[in-house]
Parts: sequence; structure tokens; C-alpha cells
Amino acid sequence: MSAVVQAGPASNIHGTAVVVADKGVLIIGPSGSGKSTLALALVDRLGTRGRFCRLVADDQVFASGHGGRLVCHAPDTISGLAEVCGIGPQRLAASEDGAVIDLMVRLVPDTELPRLQEEAHETVAGCVVPRIDLPARNVVCALQMLAAWLKLPPFRAE
Repeated sequence: MSAVVQAGPASNIHGTAVVVADKGVLIIGPSGSGKSTLALALVDRLGTRGRFCRLVADDQVFASGHGGRLVCHAPDTISGLAEVCGIGPQRLAASEDGAVIDLMVRLVPDTELPRLQEEAHETVAGCVVPRIDLPARNVVCALQMLAAWLKLPPFRAE
């Protein structure tokens, strides 16, 4: 995707954004909840299976509304970098300049995660975005839930 043209001032969000297949995903949660780890696991898992998945921004995301859609991009100073736990920011082989966000993922403690989730939405930069809650610091479970929601293998659209 080419550079994102801003329609107005962007909000700086503590989060991570990725493009998964044809969907933009914004991952939010407190420091240490696993945002970077989940994003890197997605990039690795889907990339090794021949699927498109790229990081847009890690740790800080500029978000703005464009025609009712939420668009995110990385601040120039961290574009193409992802934080690796215990090592720090590392340059990725490939990243995207920006993404239209189709889903917000909120990482929460297991104790706050309902067994079955109701439909939920968040409003960011004036845009309403579907939201799912995933378990913080549990990449295996979070990957399965996200793959099911996005209808990625091994799941399929009905």
C-alpha cells in the first residue's frame, strides 16, 4: 500500500496494526499484554503458509478517520520496526505503510474473557470498528480465535 494521506490530525494510539490477508487489524492492550508477540506470530504463521500478513505499526499507531473508515499507519521514527521481547526494536523484512482497519483486537486477562463473546464495537477517530477480546499473553489461543473470526485456515467462511 502506498503512503496514507491524512484527512485530519491523527490520534496516537498505544497499539499494533497488521494487515492479515485482506483485513486490517488493530491490536490494543496494556504494556506487556502481548501485542507485538501476537503480531509477529501472525506474520510468521501466515507467511510460512503462503498467506499475506504484514506489520503496519508496532507500539504506536497513528489512527484517523477517512470516509467513515479507520486508517492506521506507523510514525516515521518506528516504521518497519517491531519490538522483540527482551531484545528491543528490530527491522522486519517487509511491512506496510498503512491499513484500513476492519477489526480491533483487545488483549485482556483470561479472567475478563467471556466463554462466548457478544458482538462488540469500539469507536476510534469517529469510526465504529468491530471488536473482539483475546487472551493477553496467550498467543496460541489468540491465534486460533483470530483465525476463526477472520475465516483463515483451518476455518472457512460459511
